[in-house]
Amino acid sequence: MKALRSHAPGGPDTLVIDELPEPLPGPGELVVRVHAAAANYPDVLIIEDKYQFKPPRPFSPGGEIAGEVSAVGEGVEGWAVGDRLIAVPGHGGLAQSVAISAKSAFRLPAHRSFIEGAALLLTYATSIHALYDRGRLEAGETVLILGAAGGVGLAAIELAKAKGARVIAAVSSDEKAAAASKAGADAAMVYPRGPFDRDGQKALAEAFKAAVGKNGADVIYDPVGGDYAAPALRSIAWEGRYLVVGFPAGIPKLPLNLVLLKSCDVCGVFWGAFAARDPAANAAHVATLFRLWDEGRIAPVVSATYPLERGGDAIADLAARNAIGKLVVTLD
Repeated sequence: MKALRSHAPGGPDTLVIDELPEPLPGPGELVVRVHAAAANYPDVLIIEDKYQFKPPRPFSPGGEIAGEVSAVGEGVEGWAVGDRLIAVPGHGGLAQSVAISAKSAFRLPAHRSFIEGAALLLTYATSIHALYDRGRLEAGETVLILGAAGGVGLAAIELAKAKGARVIAAVSSDEKAAAASKAGADAAMVYPRGPFDRDGQKALAEAFKAAVGKNGADVIYDPVGGDYAAPALRSIAWEGRYLVVGFPAGIPKLPLNLVLLKSCDVCGVFWGAFAARDPAANAAHVATLFRLWDEGRIAPVVSATYPLERGGDAIADLAARNAIGKLVVTLD
């Protein structure tokens, strides 16, 4: 089989195609014939040794997959060869076959394609945990979503609207604003690209305040970080919830005096650890996602697909923050 692998720390250009034997399932594992694998921001970090998990090299990035079971390991019940599934194995997905824990897999309905299946789990499961659990979002509240045209951003828009919230989408271009509006955002604002000096941060804070309105944002969903974080925090409502989701623009330093003055919460969102610690709650969220999908209230957006040989390009395009929705590598 073919696999796109990282042999040394570096950028997407360091990934190479290797020929490997087919994996065998260990106890509790499934071997999956991968049909599609989504690129996500952890893929950018993991190949540079900047992610919290550092698998031994050589390894394949690709933490989110859709495919068919090709072999079933000892002790696995409820799965058979040919079953369709989606999973978030963390890495290993940019390969024609991968062995995964059976506990990480969810069934993919026959009427859903592998490409759209690969684009669902990580972004939507992250966003539903963020908004519904950590953000305690209620109908009628205002949500400010940074990076709103990315995979998690579009998912957050749809899930916030499904909850009955008012959604303000913050994006970096008119094209992304159009995508956020199409996903259901009530309003979209275009912010400039950082980094920002002190005056730039002050101007951005005023823009956020104007966008959310005089009462502020009850929930701020931040998968961007960097110089955008503190200005966004200044637009939060009294007893609002600031959701820390990711840092592609850098790890910010928040002024804690604002947290005190607004009596607000700063909430970390680590979906992977949540799913491992409370698999039943995560499974309930996934069931909700499939229901909302069937109802037409959410729909993964895949803006580009790439063959395995160009899997590094998918990761590079994601790192450049040019993507709208999800980027998916196809292996058929």
